[in-house]
Amino acid sequence: MSVALRRAWAKDLDTATLYKLLKLRVEVFVVEQATPYPELDGRDLLAETRHFWLETPDGEVICTLRLMEEHAGGEKGFRIGRVCTKRSDRGQGHANRLLQAALAEVGDYACRINAQTYLEDMYSQLGFVRDGEEFLDDGVPHVPMLRGRSETEPS
Repeated sequence: MSVALRRAWAKDLDTATLYKLLKLRVEVFVVEQATPYPELDGRDLLAETRHFWLETPDGEVICTLRLMEEHAGGEKGFRIGRVCTKRSDRGQGHANRLLQAALAEVGDYACRINAQTYLEDMYSQLGFVRDGEEFLDDGVPHVPMLRGRSETEPS
């Protein structure tokens, strides 16, 4: 099955597509992982947020992530979040494909992700390094990770 890579700024998402992205995220993070948490955090529609997803020919979203710009200390950086793949489509490299597309836009800027601990190795293969201690986020173990720290950024 061929799947198409899609990307849109928040303002360019149509309602039906946004619904599909949120539906998949709720299926994975809330239902499958049995972790009720505030999925709708206000960041999906920020002007600087970009959404990436893979779509089947019949319009089903099978993988998604969001890329957000962040400005800390006057420095531009990015954060990747809400990376998820439909259970039946895992193990086929879909998340990796989306992450590579997002990181191509990030370029040399610093990029952060709070990775579920069991996925640390996957993110390491994309150049992320652990940047702090493991923590629980809504009961799920995560590690902060960073890719592309600038030379001027403090350790």
